[in-house]
Amino acid sequence: MQLSKEDVLAKANAASKNTLLETLSIEMIDYGDDFIVARMPVTSRVHQPDGVLHGGATAALAESVGSFAALIFTDNTKYFVRGLEITANHLKSIREGYVYAKATFLHKGRTTQLLDIRITDDNDQLISICRLSTITLPLKK
Repeated sequence: MQLSKEDVLAKANAASKNTLLETLSIEMIDYGDDFIVARMPVTSRVHQPDGVLHGGATAALAESVGSFAALIFTDNTKYFVRGLEITANHLKSIREGYVYAKATFLHKGRTTQLLDIRITDDNDQLISICRLSTITLPLKK
């Protein structure tokens, strides 16, 4: 049985309770056959000292949405996903509003995955480009 879009998003957001995602107010807002989108508010909670979005918060957003993408497209009754490496190129600063992270696959292997994560603002302007590699490992019995 395949879950509906609403069920996938509800399950992802419920799994975020009491985690860094909840601390940063990251929520999954869209999902399709080959992507997932999250958003995060840009407030003083995620600013660096000079009042713009902190690159670490951007990386946390990217890794969160990328890891969810890898997990959603994996049989999580048999496997778990871990991040291996993340890179982030910050292209533009932002002080307020929301940032949106859309994760899509560049490679969807059985063991390793490579995701492209584009971070945009409310006006669809590119803020950062991130790449996340993940590994899928069997659950221990």
